[in-house]
Amino acid sequence: MVMPSSTANWHWKNKNVTSWAKEWFERELTAIVIEGTEGNVTISSVRIEDGDVELGQRKSKLITIYDIQMKVDWRGATSDGTDVAGKLSIPEVSHEITLDKLSDYVYNWTLDTASSPEVNALFAFVKTRLPPALEAKFAEFPVALIDTHGKDLTVSGQSSLPGTPPPSTEAITATAASASTTVPKPAPVKQSQTNINTSSVVKEATFMAASDDLFGLFTDERRIPSWTRAPAQSAAQADTEYSLFGGGVKGKYVSLTPGKEIVQTWALQSPTWPSEHFATLTTTFEQSSDSTKVTFTLDGVPKGMEDELTRNLEGYYIHGLKSIGLGTVL
Repeated sequence: MVMPSSTANWHWKNKNVTSWAKEWFERELTAIVIEGTEGNVTISSVRIEDGDVELGQRKSKLITIYDIQMKVDWRGATSDGTDVAGKLSIPEVSHEITLDKLSDYVYNWTLDTASSPEVNALFAFVKTRLPPALEAKFAEFPVALIDTHGKDLTVSGQSSLPGTPPPSTEAITATAASASTTVPKPAPVKQSQTNINTSSVVKEATFMAASDDLFGLFTDERRIPSWTRAPAQSAAQADTEYSLFGGGVKGKYVSLTPGKEIVQTWALQSPTWPSEHFATLTTTFEQSSDSTKVTFTLDGVPKGMEDELTRNLEGYYIHGLKSIGLGTVL
């Protein structure tokens, strides 16, 4: 049976293409040559130090998800023939900067050659002329990413080629059943025995991702650092401890319902947070046709800390996830 394309492409798909991205940047950036009266410069090597590159598809919409750190070695010659070398560090090349234009690229320069008037003139020339050439390539990257890998995620609705059968109804049903499995909830969490007046903070955000994928980003120890930018510990099981933001937030999982809800105790490692006090963070996922609404409900917030915790949820959780491309559809 032929599936309509709207149905065939309904379910969220994700493909990690970090290895391909490294090869693309190495090939494309080392082809850059800039020339002027001060001399000439080329890029000799490109290294992706950290980060991941993914392509997502949801209801026929392709979403680029990437945030990488890059280091570049450049070489050149001055007008009098002196060889010059240096390094360039770019802390962030991301969907957020390239496509959303939410901030500017940051360039950290190093000159490895001893200074002279000619060398300094070439160094100034490099800092002026190389960034526009790099940014032109950065703008080409998401287009190349979709052109190369988009066909792997989009189902045409026609009968599949041999070796790539469409998912059967039974497989889809089994997947849905597995995703709805609920971990039994233990007894309600006891708040600290100290006499603390508390309140609640609620924040909502919509992300261009499937609820199951967002659930993984919140609970998978390997994926959490992609949006927190810090080490994490998470076994994603009830009654196990977790740690986010390099230990800035700690607690225990109370219950986990894949794709639906996460309940966890929550404590901020800060002088302003009462000792031995734990709040309860309930994160719910409500998926629509092409996005998922996430509601963060933090109960047990010490009185007077509501504004601080609201900023934390907005800045560290919501902005962190949108910084990896989940807030915008390409």
